[in-house]
This record gives sequence, C-alpha cells and structure tokens, in this order.
Amino acid sequence: MMVQKQVGMGALACALVWQLVAGTTVNAAGPTLTLSSQETITSGAIMKNYIWTTTRSNKDVSVIANVVEVDLTNPNVKIDAMAGTNNQFTKNQSVLGMVKDTGAVAGVNGDFFNTQAEGVPEGAQITNGQVMATPAKISGLYSFAITKSNQPIIDIFDFQGKVTAKDGTSFDLGGVNKTYYWDDNDVAMIADGLFLYTNAWALTQRAVDGTHVPTEALIQNDVVKEIAVDTNIKMVAPADGYILRGSGLAREFIVNHLKVGDKITTKYDMVPHDASKTYDWKNFKMLIGGSTLLVDEAKPSYFTRNIGDFSGYSPRSRTAIGYSKDMKTAYIITSDRSAGSAGMTLPELQQFMISAGVWRGMVLDGGGSTQMVSRPLGDYDPKLVNKTENGNQRSVANGVGVYSTAPKGELKGLILKGQNILFMNESSTYQFKAYDDYYNPISVDGIVPQWSSSTTNGAFKDNVFTPTLPGKTQITAKSGKGSASMDVEVVGRDQITSMKFNSGAFSVIEGGDFKLPISVTTRSGATRELPAASATWELSGIKGTLKDGILHVDSASGSQAAQVIARYDGYSTMVTLPVGQEKVWYDLDNFAVMTTGDKYPAEVVSAVNIVPTSGNKSLEISYDFTKGTGTKAAYARFNGMNGAQIEGEPEFITAKVLGDGSFNWVRAEIIDADGKLNYVSFTENMNWTGWRKVTADVSDLKFPIKLKSVYVANPANGQDERALKGKVNIDDISFIYEGQLPALPKNTIKLNVYKKQATLNDKSYTLEQAPTIVNDNTLVPIRFVTEALGGNVKWDDKERKVTVVRGDKLIDLWIDNADLFVNGDRVTAEVSPKIMNNVTMVPLRLISERLGFKVGWEPKNYGITIE
Repeated sequence: MMVQKQVGMGALACALVWQLVAGTTVNAAGPTLTLSSQETITSGAIMKNYIWTTTRSNKDVSVIANVVEVDLTNPNVKIDAMAGTNNQFTKNQSVLGMVKDTGAVAGVNGDFFNTQAEGVPEGAQITNGQVMATPAKISGLYSFAITKSNQPIIDIFDFQGKVTAKDGTSFDLGGVNKTYYWDDNDVAMIADGLFLYTNAWALTQRAVDGTHVPTEALIQNDVVKEIAVDTNIKMVAPADGYILRGSGLAREFIVNHLKVGDKITTKYDMVPHDASKTYDWKNFKMLIGGSTLLVDEAKPSYFTRNIGDFSGYSPRSRTAIGYSKDMKTAYIITSDRSAGSAGMTLPELQQFMISAGVWRGMVLDGGGSTQMVSRPLGDYDPKLVNKTENGNQRSVANGVGVYSTAPKGELKGLILKGQNILFMNESSTYQFKAYDDYYNPISVDGIVPQWSSSTTNGAFKDNVFTPTLPGKTQITAKSGKGSASMDVEVVGRDQITSMKFNSGAFSVIEGGDFKLPISVTTRSGATRELPAASATWELSGIKGTLKDGILHVDSASGSQAAQVIARYDGYSTMVTLPVGQEKVWYDLDNFAVMTTGDKYPAEVVSAVNIVPTSGNKSLEISYDFTKGTGTKAAYARFNGMNGAQIEGEPEFITAKVLGDGSFNWVRAEIIDADGKLNYVSFTENMNWTGWRKVTADVSDLKFPIKLKSVYVANPANGQDERALKGKVNIDDISFIYEGQLPALPKNTIKLNVYKKQATLNDKSYTLEQAPTIVNDNTLVPIRFVTEALGGNVKWDDKERKVTVVRGDKLIDLWIDNADLFVNGDRVTAEVSPKIMNNVTMVPLRLISERLGFKVGWEPKNYGITIE
C-alpha cells in the first residue's frame, strides 16, 4: 500500500499561550480553546480539561478534550507503557483495569490493534526498558519513546533480526510478539515468516489466522528444548526463553536446521528508519507505537498513513501523544465524541494539539478505544475521565501510564468534597481526604474529624449535613492533622430566580412513566436539579403517582391534559402536558401485517420469526454480519417492499425491544407522502439486554406515511466495535398521536375604573371592589377576572398568597410584595398586589401579559375590555 501523504490543516497563525488558568481562552486562527479546569494528579503531572470550539459545516461545535501534562524533568514522576492484564498481550482489558493493575495514577489507551486477532499492538512496545513487541513492517508508523535521560522521541523505527542455527544457517526474524498481519503490498507476513514470542504473549497459541499451520521451537538459555512440527507448543514461553513460530519457508528452516539440544543465536534490533538518526533502543525507558505523525515543529504535519483507514476525516473520539519544544513536557491527549461533545477529525486534532502546546506529536488508537483515566487529588482509586463513544470501556491491547515515583511525604493539604448547593431538609454526605507533599493520597483511616457549620441553619450527624433554614454557611472538618472548609448555599424561596421543569414537550399516556426533572437557578447564578423529595407535588387532570421525579400515569380517562405542580418553600412551577393517544399497530397477538425478512448486503445471513416470549408473541430478527463489507443490516419488512399505511399523523413510533447488548442500531424505514424513504432510530447504541421500550420521533415527516421496515444495523463507521452475531426481539409497535390542550373559554369582560358595575358576555355583575389606579397602574379584582376567563384562584390565608392557574400558566403572588412567581420565573411588579374591601387587587398589565389576556382600553370612560 502506498503511503498517502496529505497536507493537514493550515499552520496556526497566532502565538500560543502555554500556561493557562481556568477560564482562559486561546483563539487559534478560528477555533477557540478554553481551559475549563485543572487539577494536580501527582507531583509532576497535571490534568487539564478543555473546551475546544470550531466551525464545521457553517455551524459552531464544541469538543471536550483532556490533557495530562507530565514534567519530564521531575524525578517524582515517569511515563511507561502498559499491556493487557498482568502486563501481557492477548489478555486485553480496559485502560482503567491496566492503570489499577500497574499502579499508575493516570493512563490512556495506546496503539492500534486488530480486534479480530489475538489483541496485540500493531507497533512496538518497551516497558520499563524491556522489549514487549517490535514494530510491524508497515510504512509510516510512528512511535513515542522516552530515553533513560528523559528525552522524548517521536520517530519511525524498523525491525532487524536473525536466527542462526548451529550449522551456521540463518533466517531473518520477522518480529517479536506479532500477530498475523499484511504489509503495504498486502503480503501475509506470517506466510513464510519466522517470529519470536516471549512470556509477554499470554496465549498458548500464536498468530492463529486459520490458514497458516505453525511449526514451533522452544528455546531456553539459547538451547533448543522442543520442536513441534505442524502444530504449536502448548505452553506460554518461559521467563528464561522464547518460542519461535514459522510457516512456509520458516517452517523449513526450523525442520531442517534446528535440532533439540542445539545451541542457536538470536539477535534483533530496532533502528531509526532515518539512517541519520542515532537512537539506541537499549537506552529507552519506554516506547509505545502509534500511527501517523500529526504535529511537527508546532505545525500540522503530512499524514504518513492513509487516515481514511481509521475514519480520520470523520469526527470521532481521539487519543494522541506529543511533547513540547523544550522537550521538558509530555502531552497525553484525548478528545470525546459523545453527548455534548462533537468529536474531532484528525486535521482538527492537529489544530487542538498545537493550541495545547504540542511541538511534535502523533496519533494513538481512537474511536471506541479512546479512554483516559486519572486519579483525583486525594483519592486512591483512579476513575474514567472521558465519556467513551459507546458508553462502555473497551478492552484494548496496551496503553500509556503515568506513575508516581515519589517517596511518602508529610501532610500537605486536605480536601472536602460534597454538594455546595443544598435544599432545605436535603441530607448531604461529605467526604474528607488528604494528600502529601507530592500530591499523593494519605489514608484518613482512624481519623474521626469534627464536623461543624458556621451558622445555625443545619446540623451534622457524623459527616451528614441536613440544613433546615436557607442561607449561606461554611462547613468545616477538623482533625488533629488539619482542616478543610467548604462554602455551602442552602436555597430557600428568596434565593431562587427560576424554577422550571426541563422535561421538554411531550404527550403523556396511560401506563407511561415520564421523568419530570426540575432545574432551580439561584440569584448567584448556580443551577441545580431540585431533588424530587424536596418538592411537594400536585396532579390535576390525571391519576398517577410521583416517585423519585418519575410520573407514572395510572389513568387519564376523559382528560385532555395533565397539570403537574411542584412546590418548594412556597415557590411553585407547573407543567401542562397533553394526554397523547397511543394506538398499538403490531403486537402479533391482536394486530399484525404480512412480515418478511430481508438483508443487506447479500453476504449477510438473517431471518425473521414469530416466537413466544413471556407469554406473548414477538418478532425475532436474527443476524450474522460476519461476511460482507460496508454497512450491514437485517430487516423485517411489512407488506413486502411497499410498506404498511399508517393512520393519521402520529407524533412518535414506539416499540418494545429485547436487546442483545450488541451496541448495534435499531431503526425503522418510513416512506413519507412524497415517496421519500426516511430512517428513524430507536437506538444507535443497543447496550442493554432484556426488554426496553424505545421511541423515535416522526413528527417532522410529511404525512401520510408508510412503515416499510424495522431493522438491526451495523454501520460501516465503527463496525469493529459492535457484535457481529445476535438476535433482537420486537413487540408492541405503536404510534402515539399528539394530544391537544383544552381550549380556554372565549369570554369578554368589560370594566370601568372606579365603578363596581361589570359585564361578562353582556351579563351584568356588581363587584365588591371597583378597579382602581395606584401609581399609574390599574388594579383589578383577580378572582373575578381569572374565573371569568377560565382560570382558578386559590387563597393561602397563612401566607397571604394567591395562586392563579389558567391553562398552562401559573402565578404565585403575595399581598404587599412586588415579587411574583410567574411560570417558575421571579418577576417584580411596579405595584404590589393589594387587599381592598377584602378583595385581592392585582396589576392588570402584569396579569394580562402573563396569563395571555387581551386587554383593550377606552380612555374617555376609563373603560377596560378583557378577553
């Protein structure tokens, strides 16, 4: 394969800021880099969290990126390569597992590897000065190394090796601990190759490709101990030896020139591809392989591999490594493609790396492999830092670890962790941690700190604080070895500026469960979700229950809308939800249409069957995606290729899916009124087993529509991250039709300022209190006006509060208090509500604007028309 040289994005024009503080922004020729937070991991290593914003297809997108900066001059920290489980290949595990196994304080995934083979890196690896693997004979593969003098190197290395038999015959060695692979000319390297395996290879079989039969020789202390012709030696190589594996010409060498008891000579070397370089791998403390060079002299480099082979031009999660111009700092980098983070193309990654300070850098494996792990300050246990593409932590072949080499130090600092925004009567647990002079954790076992609050608005029981009154306080943990404090705000009604349901718009249906989260924003600008237990709840229009913020609808019979009111410390908010109409379209017990199987491409094996599950019938789609190329799919088609007509204009399509945990997609094909085929996704990450109800939005389609199929898909992009075989069951395909909120009455009220006579739809009434003017604001009797226009009014005598509900609007107001709560927002009126002759009078302008009244004014007679 020819090396594809492509120019990366243009060099960044501006000078780069190398040391940032949180909140600092660097604008680098278009894209914007903002340091959102940073924390010391250990002496010599800092975690920096960035938001990188760029323009893609004329739209601004943001990417979450994490960088571990390692000071290569600090004697208390080192970087090393990690491998699999117990530092062995073929026993892959997550980066978190490797970090825990090796005692690292941080780590990322490493080299590319063949997910269909035994799971060994494509390139070389040196761990703690010991060769674990040598580079493949593939052009353009770079490696990152650190010498014993802590000098970082990024370069291409070539392998040279030879085995010499007792009779003087020699045979070139193909590499150390390599699985089967093909070179740039698509030649299978294992076909005639001789390869060496150490005890770093954990399996008793080596490079099994199903085609080339191995012949192997066991060597200990340079002496041939065993030869297995046309089979493998069924053991792992011993610590004092190695196993040679050969096929083809290499088999002939073993059979004809090696004999048990003979002494042989094996030599190999890794040399710079550039003959002018003088690196000696024996002087390397560590080395990790990767792929293309990305950055050279703080500029985007030519790509030394065809990056299309690993989705280089698509936004994906990425991992990279590099170092600074002065060679004193190493940068270990990840960027996320997940909810809230748009991923990076490799050209974008080049820009980011330069902005972050990288002088020379290269790419590591990415996509579903991207994982960054770090130990939070004061913690013993490392944690996953980034959000992975598929929500799972993939088992990978190797990784890069950061290690503390510092001695045990004295207490340097304490950390108090817990919630800093609390609601009244919300119990919150606080943790006490400590770290030493080298920012490594100190055990607090046996230390029982004294917990206290600076005010009397709450109390501690052990380390659990329960506030009872609103206001600010400082909580403190003290022990004989130090103390730590944290500012805490206890939210009450006076601190709230907004309290809103953030569940979005949807229709509710009988038997459904609907999450109703509430966000509270304080005067200080802090936002937090209100714990469901801290609120009191009221339902109207439906029967149901609310538990842990989940509304379960038992019955909505005869109702067009559900009103849910939540109250906290006298602050109210409301959401009005239409009652949707769910119609089961396909359940195989009562409703069904002709269903047939289909597949794409032709090599895919699939079937559809009707099977019993949990006492009902369901549609089973089985699939085998092991053959074929590109996107693969297994279909259940309705009414052949024509699709089945769907009644009306549904808002959603729903189905129950018995998942198989394959991470495949479940989708539907829908034909719209123009004959256009639309693809809607029930899920693009089937990471569950068991039954789950899934929903897809079809409201934007042009009606009428036909449902052509439901199907399981494994898209070409990221295909190696999903299962190739499995089965999925589907039942109760239904359509939900949007409910309609009830119309408000179209009444007309006529009033006159200073007059008690009023009319409602031309019917005369006498008011107890006439409308009046106070400070240029017209006040009207709220109960008469609201009830006449279809609303409800409630009076709370204890608080002297009036609650007004009309349609989907809610207002709380207090007598002689200018602050009103309108649909969850705090609003200040020009004139406070008043009581006149035992009648609550409110500002007409404010009420009309907030409740949706249409108001007319006749200045000659001070006449008011409200409708």
